[in-house]
Amino acid sequence: MSTTKKHLLEDMTFLEFQERMGEDPVILIPLGSQEIQGPMVPMGDFMLTREIASRVAEKSGAIAAPTMPFGYAEYFRSVPGGIALSADAFRATLRDMLDNFLDHGLTKLVIVNGHSGNAPLIDQVIRAVRREHDVLVPCINLWRSIPDPLWQEVHGEFGKKAFAHGGDPITSVYLHLFPDLTRMDAVKIDAQFGKMIDLPTAGLAAVRFQGTEIGLPINVDDHCSNGIAGGDASRSSADKGARFVDHLVTFCSDFVEHMRSVSSSTKAKSKGEFAA
Repeated sequence: MSTTKKHLLEDMTFLEFQERMGEDPVILIPLGSQEIQGPMVPMGDFMLTREIASRVAEKSGAIAAPTMPFGYAEYFRSVPGGIALSADAFRATLRDMLDNFLDHGLTKLVIVNGHSGNAPLIDQVIRAVRREHDVLVPCINLWRSIPDPLWQEVHGEFGKKAFAHGGDPITSVYLHLFPDLTRMDAVKIDAQFGKMIDLPTAGLAAVRFQGTEIGLPINVDDHCSNGIAGGDASRSSADKGARFVDHLVTFCSDFVEHMRSVSSSTKAKSKGEFAA
């Protein structure tokens, strides 16, 4: 019988998880999305979050909960094959996931979010948890946690201009983790960019008027015809993806170590904290 400590909650028996509870483990809550990512990579980008969370748990000794594969992605609902939750459903599902651990006294929870559109709703949920449980649940927004110097190292002068929906880091990370699922020949499909109210679209939430962005509920296929909303996927590579993944696994593992050393309760005082 193997003595290797399991790091995925889905692989554990309930007795094995009960044994781990005595460690007051850090539990990773991975979140992703099922959405268009351009013509060259799969829609199930939750696979990337799941794999990165698994590697973090294995490296750090945390436990990775099963990944929630669907996110809040209203602007992608117009493309068949995507599965987006409503804002209410997303908040309720995430809250239920957190409560299932909080109800058993497990408070060292870390959300690992692989879809930027989830972030505003995650903030609402973790603020409610703080109010009602006096527990602080941090959230790592994976792709936005990649530092500028790494973008410059990986993409040279192009740098962070490569960071865009349909560009990097998603495309390069796919090429590294799931090369057999990618179709880089499809990057050659030229995108046609759209207009709404007779103004050019500016991403997925605005149009541009006299050089200024005006908020508007844009869908991805209003903005671009192939899902590549920016960046340049032709610059992506498996080697670049490996650098992104290595950084994210190390960064998240370091944060797990930090969480082990602190209390997640709002009642715990830190040095330099403002007096009440």
